[in-house]
Amino acid sequence: MSAVTTQTAGARVSLPVAYATVLGALAILVGLSIAVGSRMLPLPAVLDALIAYDGSPAHVVVADLRVPRTVLGVLVGAALGVSGALIQAFTRNPLADPGILGVNAGASFAVVLGVGVFGAAGTAQYLPFAFVGAIVTTVAVYAIASRGAVPTPLRVTLIGVAVGAVLSGVGSTLALLDSDSFDRLRYWSAGTIADRPDGAILAVAPFIVVGILLALVCTPALNALALGDEVAGALGLDVRRLRVLTLVAVTLLCGAATAAAGPIGFVGLMVPHAVRWFTGPDQRWIVAFSVVAAPALLLAADIVGRLIVYPAELQVGIVTAFVGAPILILLARRTKATAL
Repeated sequence: MSAVTTQTAGARVSLPVAYATVLGALAILVGLSIAVGSRMLPLPAVLDALIAYDGSPAHVVVADLRVPRTVLGVLVGAALGVSGALIQAFTRNPLADPGILGVNAGASFAVVLGVGVFGAAGTAQYLPFAFVGAIVTTVAVYAIASRGAVPTPLRVTLIGVAVGAVLSGVGSTLALLDSDSFDRLRYWSAGTIADRPDGAILAVAPFIVVGILLALVCTPALNALALGDEVAGALGLDVRRLRVLTLVAVTLLCGAATAAAGPIGFVGLMVPHAVRWFTGPDQRWIVAFSVVAAPALLLAADIVGRLIVYPAELQVGIVTAFVGAPILILLARRTKATAL
């Protein structure tokens, strides 16, 4: 990563220092996520639960509920942030969303189908349906885009939006026709990292890790792709292979995140766009910042959701929508932030 400084707010800022600051903020939010909740516990009790677990109610709340919730929040946040950075680079559109390929819609549709047709009755059974739906949708979008023409970013985007709209409409119709299915899906469809099944983390973690590793492999080449397909090809880049790898990474990340937490909006859209303002167009730095800034945002939203309607909780997907919309509008008004 050759760029080590960036110009922001009239001052020279070291990117490694900025990265360490964001990483520190993530660490603080991880601590707060474990310590803060709808049930207030003294700090010594929280620390004791982490060090000397004894199965008491307070220790169960901390070790068995808050810690897995926090770990899942970090994984899902990282997946959404990195997938957002990849899809924005892939489409050369800094305001593109990971759901632009129809991945979230495909995952949601598969879950609705699983509940209505196959009788899936719990979150643990939603996971395989959501992941398969994400994979099938992405493959279908790319196959349609490749049929009889070169799968350009614009073509893939348009087909992804169309397929996503159809699947969303059909899925909503199926859910509304079956009120029982709709009630069971309502909590998941709002986007939440609370009350996930015990195997949720182990089920999605390998896919998220592989997706992030693929993203790290792709990011140097995505810098060349930003110059255009013809220039990238002239530089010796296999554009088709890069696009396939990028789509595979996006599918793994979006599919796993949606399967575990439901559709959570704005994180994958807002975070890469925001970090680009002070990192510049280098995709290596954008992905590096997104992988820590997105979990920080998701955990912050989750903490706010626990406290804003205390003692009840508000799903993190609802909080990110409320917070993300005005922030994204402000970011989009900055001319420096809108260019790749």
